[in-house]
Amino acid sequence: MTVLFPFLDASRTDARVCSALAAVIGSHRAFDLRFVSCGRFPGVLYLAPEPDGQLRRLTEVIAERWPEAPPYGGQFTEIVPHLTVADGQDDAVLDEIEAGLLGSLPFASRVAAVDLMVHDGVAWRERASFALRE
Repeated sequence: MTVLFPFLDASRTDARVCSALAAVIGSHRAFDLRFVSCGRFPGVLYLAPEPDGQLRRLTEVIAERWPEAPPYGGQFTEIVPHLTVADGQDDAVLDEIEAGLLGSLPFASRVAAVDLMVHDGVAWRERASFALRE
């Protein structure tokens, strides 16, 4: 699950930013999510988390702390928590993937941490992990 994208450039995610992220994220409790249905954006298939209020709140507080990193780059006003399953595919492919997923739903997951991922030009890598309160 993505909490906030895009975030700060990797060159700006220094020890001070990581300390502030730890404080912001650590002030929130761990929580459970269920995935019971799929959703779509144009060319994108995703799993919809329920409930999604705590994910929305995490996005809001991180974006409030770093206003230069608005959710979705400021392109969309509504925060839609989602777990992307497929991106950049035509509808027929997304339909096929969704049909295969529906038999595996619902499932649940515990969210106990938020990872800071950075792109090194080739792949996404974990820079740090920040625990939520239990």
